[in-house]
Amino acid sequence: MPRILIVGGGYAGFYTAWKLEKQLRKGEAEVTIVDPLPYMTYQPFLPEVAAGSIEPRHAVVSHRRHLKKTTILAAKVTNINHADKQVTIEPIAGEPYQLDYDIIVVTAGAVSRTFPIPGIADNAIGLKTIEEAAAIHQRVLTNFDKASMLPAGPERDRLLTFTVVGGGFAGIEIFAELRSLASALIPKYPTISFEDTHFHLIEAMGRIMPEVSLETSYWVIKNLDQRGAQIHLDTQLASAVDGKIELSTGESFESDLIVWTAGVMANPTIVRNTDLPIEERGRLKVRADLRVGTEDEWIEGAWGAGDVSAVPDLSGGGVGGYCVPNAQHAVRQGKLLAKNLVAVLRGEGPKEYKHKNLGAVAGLGIGIGVFQSGKLAIKGFPAWIAHRGYHGLAMPSWERKLRVVGGWVANFFLGRDIAAIEALQHPRAVFEEFAARPKPPAAAAPIEAPAPAAAPAKKAPVKRKPAAAKAAPAAPAGEAAEPAAEPTASVEPAPAK
Repeated sequence: MPRILIVGGGYAGFYTAWKLEKQLRKGEAEVTIVDPLPYMTYQPFLPEVAAGSIEPRHAVVSHRRHLKKTTILAAKVTNINHADKQVTIEPIAGEPYQLDYDIIVVTAGAVSRTFPIPGIADNAIGLKTIEEAAAIHQRVLTNFDKASMLPAGPERDRLLTFTVVGGGFAGIEIFAELRSLASALIPKYPTISFEDTHFHLIEAMGRIMPEVSLETSYWVIKNLDQRGAQIHLDTQLASAVDGKIELSTGESFESDLIVWTAGVMANPTIVRNTDLPIEERGRLKVRADLRVGTEDEWIEGAWGAGDVSAVPDLSGGGVGGYCVPNAQHAVRQGKLLAKNLVAVLRGEGPKEYKHKNLGAVAGLGIGIGVFQSGKLAIKGFPAWIAHRGYHGLAMPSWERKLRVVGGWVANFFLGRDIAAIEALQHPRAVFEEFAARPKPPAAAAPIEAPAPAAAPAKKAPVKRKPAAAKAAPAAPAGEAAEPAAEPTASVEPAPAK
């Protein structure tokens, strides 16, 4: 059987494997997926996870639960040698090894793209993984707890100042969701007022959310301003050393939470370690039919999709002629890639990726959203319903749909969960603090030198009657014979062991 190797288990990789399981005949091909994570993350839900509106586990899809016919390797691919059709596998446990394949599907996704701004690498956090979203949620809740115990001052202001860098969809959504979370927390903390919280979004361009119209973006800015969140346009972040934000406008303030959403880049582990062609922006060169190559020729047995690939946008709406890196494209490309693989295996030709833009929808906190499709723009509560409806349906598998929607329903009646579990970052801290430990072995006591022998006390003279036999003459009265003094030995103590 042909061996199909899928590198990456995100949107495109998961959907490719999922659809191949349904479309391949028994014995037609052997499918293996490689990813160090055991799940696919539904990234549009990350802002709601950070805001506590969705349980973190509900925003991920287990590979092993839903890919029942696919071999799953918990590992990273660190090199692709397509000339020999071989990859280097680095498992999460064990030694690296080589794995052969016949067909490779590169869907390794993207990571946060940062710039060498002082302090960002040490103090900021991204929004590409479920772990990052959960950590942001915990940080906000913990900061409120800490601030509630402090008097007004710089340290309290720092804890209650939250900064987002990047005004794209991801940046605006996390910014608005955190503002919504903070507003919901304030009534629970009598010592913290609305004016004590500060929210700043920094965007280098002159507008936000390029996927929507300019008028809609202005409405979003006005809405967030009314909710106490400030957006800095045409502003660059100059420094974030030790959490002190310095802007190109000369403004500065301290912030305990800095979320970076200013761009993504193709997974560098893959694109820097392969003999497959890479385009000038560091992405895999992919044709419209998702085969690796150019319009004139393709590389046999190599396919690509998702954020790691530069897929031509035949609709004409892409950036630079290519599809933008988002979930909508990755899901659709994964589905088509599975169909094309099956078609090629059966001697048929692949189809090109063509899509119709359904529009853009964003959630801006509980009850607020925006939707843009062409010239049609919907704002406020109806757009928020559209946002949840679309993503609720787009979540793969009915099992995950029910978990997400069930959580939304529970939150509607019970409110969002605001319990901070900071110890998740250091789960053994309390156990270690109070755990009994064996006492260290006692050191051997040093041997002490014995005290010098005391000289015998002088005895009073004893009067004796003269004996019949000849005796020595007695000592004169008032004198006593002193015994000879005995020498004393000097003993040095042995060194302590």
